[in-house]
Amino acid sequence: MSGLMNLTLKVWRQRGPDVEGGLEEYQAADISPEMSFLEMLDTVNERLIEKGEVPIAFDHDCREGICGSCGIMIDGVAHGPMKGTATCQLHMRTFKDGDTVVIEPWRARAFPVIKDLVVDRGALDRIIGAGGYVSVSTGGAKDGNIIPVPKLDADRAMDAAACIGCGACVAACPNGSASLFTSAKMSHLGLLPQGQPERYRRALKMVAQMDIESFGGCTLYGECQEACPKEISIDFISRMNRDFLYAAVTTSAASGAGDDS
Repeated sequence: MSGLMNLTLKVWRQRGPDVEGGLEEYQAADISPEMSFLEMLDTVNERLIEKGEVPIAFDHDCREGICGSCGIMIDGVAHGPMKGTATCQLHMRTFKDGDTVVIEPWRARAFPVIKDLVVDRGALDRIIGAGGYVSVSTGGAKDGNIIPVPKLDADRAMDAAACIGCGACVAACPNGSASLFTSAKMSHLGLLPQGQPERYRRALKMVAQMDIESFGGCTLYGECQEACPKEISIDFISRMNRDFLYAAVTTSAASGAGDDS
């Protein structure tokens, strides 16, 4: 059939977390340019199963760029070559017929490989858990809407809340830092009135958990915002650092005052 593509895939295969992995070569023949990248992998897997071989394991769920489940390194780039695009939204027309595509899992110490392209991103969940709940009774949508919020704050909170927790920022960062993820999760609450009671306590706890999970430190390299499928700005990292510094200083001052009494 005309218009179809033939690609060579070099895919990271690893049977388990304690097994050494490596790149294996597969042919992706007769691929429609209109397929998504994950649909292409589905097709390759169907052919592997037909031959009695083990299919390639990879994460996916909604396939609409919302859930954050997908995420792989494509030719060394998190989520592939299209900016502001999750792996599930990347179409094969981005590549050319005859291309060789290298597919690997996220590479970060805090994201151990489970199998093939699947990594354990539970560390991100634990950072969110460390932040805790909002103590203010927010009620329903109608109740929330009666609290005045400046438009600039509302817009910035929505920008931060766009984070889908895929982990591309960590995988792209040369330090393996989760600062963009953590700052986005922290800021979308810290910018709103309902998030104020725990704002600074949340900063201390989430940053502490980030360190516990063995993520690297942030040097504002900027690759995280380039890899982010929602194009979240590193400005949120600066905001997180300010909140953390304020919380650390005021907590220390309060402890010192308590010691003097």
